[in-house]
Amino acid sequence: MTQAGLAAGAPVRPARPRRRGKKVWPYYVAISPFFLLFLAFGLYPMVYSLLLSFQDWNGLGTAEWVGADNFTRLLSDATFWLSIRNTLVIFLLSTVPMLFFAILVAAMLNSAVKFTTVYRIAYFVPNITSVVAMAVLFGSIFGDRFGLANAALQGIGLPAVGWLSTPFGIQITVAILITYQWTGYNAIIFLAGMQSIGSEVYEAAKIDGAGAIRSFFSITLPLLRPTIIFVVVVSTITGLQSFTEAQVLTSSSSITNPNSGGAGQGGLTTVLYFYQQAFNYNRFGYGAAIAWAIFLLVVIITVLSWRGAAGRGEKGSRS
Repeated sequence: MTQAGLAAGAPVRPARPRRRGKKVWPYYVAISPFFLLFLAFGLYPMVYSLLLSFQDWNGLGTAEWVGADNFTRLLSDATFWLSIRNTLVIFLLSTVPMLFFAILVAAMLNSAVKFTTVYRIAYFVPNITSVVAMAVLFGSIFGDRFGLANAALQGIGLPAVGWLSTPFGIQITVAILITYQWTGYNAIIFLAGMQSIGSEVYEAAKIDGAGAIRSFFSITLPLLRPTIIFVVVVSTITGLQSFTEAQVLTSSSSITNPNSGGAGQGGLTTVLYFYQQAFNYNRFGYGAAIAWAIFLLVVIITVLSWRGAAGRGEKGSRS
């Protein structure tokens, strides 16, 4: 048959569309458990708590719609603002020293030749230890009467400190516990960032006459900037949600209300105040409003921390 005959002959069959759906659906089935769990334990509680923040409900009966009254009440709640102040003070007292010690430990591990794995495990142990167990231990160490910390201070001629009997003492104790818990974890992250820097960079700096300290500040820290930004953001998110440390350390100070935050409510963090209102007093609507205020606080401080860390890094790299 000639080419002209083919053109004038029977019509050509259209190509069958590929049934991509049959090839793709197994992948959707494979990842569906994650989305189902997210919908059940992530998205649904989030939406429900948002609706609950506009209601007054004690856990029994029918919830009463109150509009924005819970949020209006927050603005005039002195205890709520005290909890935010306590949270920010503990956050600053713990995050800044923790970042400093984490970088210092990472630099020591990076330069160590022997027993590096042993040191990594030793520094990482506090992060995998139960927070409750560590808080109980710290409560014994920083006890006012028989604590090891005051015994050491008195042994060198210094007066005892009211670690758990004064508001600022409670905040320092909680900050020390958080620093101890997260320093090793962040040190491992910094160590991974340091080991990703090529050795030829340090060799070139050594040829130019740069010492270890100059190389650390001129090479290590600038190249470690993405890791520092990551650690700052994660530390901000976790630091502003401190709960267990303050709750365990101050629970013994009040039998009637173990979630009051201790002496002068110095350990009353915002998350602990949310727990107190929602589960001690059954004010679930007001507790939901506090939870959303915590969310906004975390977002704002995280963005400021990220922009601050990124901005300082860009200025350092330009100079």
